[in-house]
Amino acid sequence: MDRRRNDTRAAGGTTPPAARRVLGWSRTAVRGCRAVLTSKPSRRAGLALSIITVTVVGIVVGALLGGRMQTDIGPFRAEMAITPSVEGGTTVTIPPLGALQLSSHAGPAHLSVRLGSLDQRRTEALIDDPASISRASQSAVSDVTNGVIRVGVRTVAVSVLATMILAALVFRRTRRVAWAGGLALVITGGSLGIAALTFRPDSIEEPRYEGLLVNAPAIVGDARRIANDYGRYADQLQRMVGNVSQLYTTVSTLPVFDQEQGTVRVLHVSDLHLNPTAWQVVRTVVEQFKIDVVIDTGDMTDWGSEPEASFVGSIGLLKVPYVFIRGNHDSPATAAAVDRQPNAIVLNNSIVNVAGLTIAGIGDPRFTPDKETSPAGSGALPQTVDQVAGAGEQLASTIRVSGKPVDIALVHDPASADALSGVVPLVLAGHTHHREVRELPPVPDAMPTQLQVQGSTGGAGLRGLEGDKPTPLAMSVLYFNQQRALQAYDDILLGGTGEAQVNLERHVVEEPEPPVPPTPTPGTPTPASPVPPAGAPPPDPTPTG
Repeated sequence: MDRRRNDTRAAGGTTPPAARRVLGWSRTAVRGCRAVLTSKPSRRAGLALSIITVTVVGIVVGALLGGRMQTDIGPFRAEMAITPSVEGGTTVTIPPLGALQLSSHAGPAHLSVRLGSLDQRRTEALIDDPASISRASQSAVSDVTNGVIRVGVRTVAVSVLATMILAALVFRRTRRVAWAGGLALVITGGSLGIAALTFRPDSIEEPRYEGLLVNAPAIVGDARRIANDYGRYADQLQRMVGNVSQLYTTVSTLPVFDQEQGTVRVLHVSDLHLNPTAWQVVRTVVEQFKIDVVIDTGDMTDWGSEPEASFVGSIGLLKVPYVFIRGNHDSPATAAAVDRQPNAIVLNNSIVNVAGLTIAGIGDPRFTPDKETSPAGSGALPQTVDQVAGAGEQLASTIRVSGKPVDIALVHDPASADALSGVVPLVLAGHTHHREVRELPPVPDAMPTQLQVQGSTGGAGLRGLEGDKPTPLAMSVLYFNQQRALQAYDDILLGGTGEAQVNLERHVVEEPEPPVPPTPTPGTPTPASPVPPAGAPPPDPTPTG
């Protein structure tokens, strides 16, 4: 019995030839992989990867733990920090007023400056002696420079130390610890070197502000001196610190800054669409930015009905001139109600001089309060295309006939603007509920023309609440110098509900070069300016919500 059982077990345990071959191949593969992994090149690659990983972790830990320090900037006790970043840049936080985002340099290091508490002794000196504000602001550049150098050196030192400690815990070998420390020194030093090489001093002139609306003009500063101070980083920084110092040392009022004579501030609004919150925001901007004239490029109402006419009553409360053109949602009754306001000027293919600026404007030729029922509301019919383009051509003809140089032309639909290229330097429009700034197609031997399309100052009214996110309230402050040329503009964007939080972006306008006519070759007739072919289609009206 036992012999038969042993014979059966032996027969059942016999491995088939195919299985033996597979088993042999597997053993060979395992031995080959083991040989590769234990080879000298593989061990070196694994060691290098381990050192790099430990170094990166050590740098991040060191930067987070030691890449910050306290320093004095003027009258403030400030905190500076350097953190790893892909985009770089600088953030200046001024609680509770907001923050300035500056594209000061490229990555991989981000500088954060947080202005904290005021030193009591120095603050009392500022209050007792207003001239000390100027002295404090003059020392701001050296304070910031010294602070950045100190926090940079501290970041490098702590990052290298953290890396070496981590490497000692992981590798327990002096050579590998030294390699990790040296690599950390190269990476951190190189990152700060890249930041220094890509530093943009003029970035402080075009900050992005986030904070309270009433503080925006004081923090960003006065744009009237931008042309004279362009490229002078130290002067701009001193003025900014001086502005903030005055904010903290002035009770209940914003500081008043010295301004150049003759500069005009224009507030461009559009598409209020019966949003009462818009008037509150407009009044705040008019007061805080010291606006000289408000320009409205239409669509104040939704249906243009008589009951909606009462919405325009807030115009008279602004106490500054209010220049208005009709939009496609505004009826003649709406325009008449606006015209009855004591400070309002309604333009309809006409020209007016306001606050030293010559402004021409024409209302939208359409009246399409309900696009679903109005045939012209589609914007695709030939008669609508001709109407919209014809409005711009009509205004351009009026400007040429007047013989007056016009500074600003107003149309509601951007599709009306092309005919004004080369006729005026600046065209303002609305209608699209989307902010856009671009150059119009150039006309030979004529001035360049910029088109600025405004978003919806009313957040597109009730329709702005239909999407997942409310449409933001948009407006812009334009700064014109004594020569009536656009110098800079601030784009202001608020949340769709009109809360006090605001984003403000400053844009400096480069002075355009005058056109240089081509020099004709002797004996060659001068070519005439190109004329559009007859029957060429005008631009399509811009769609809107």
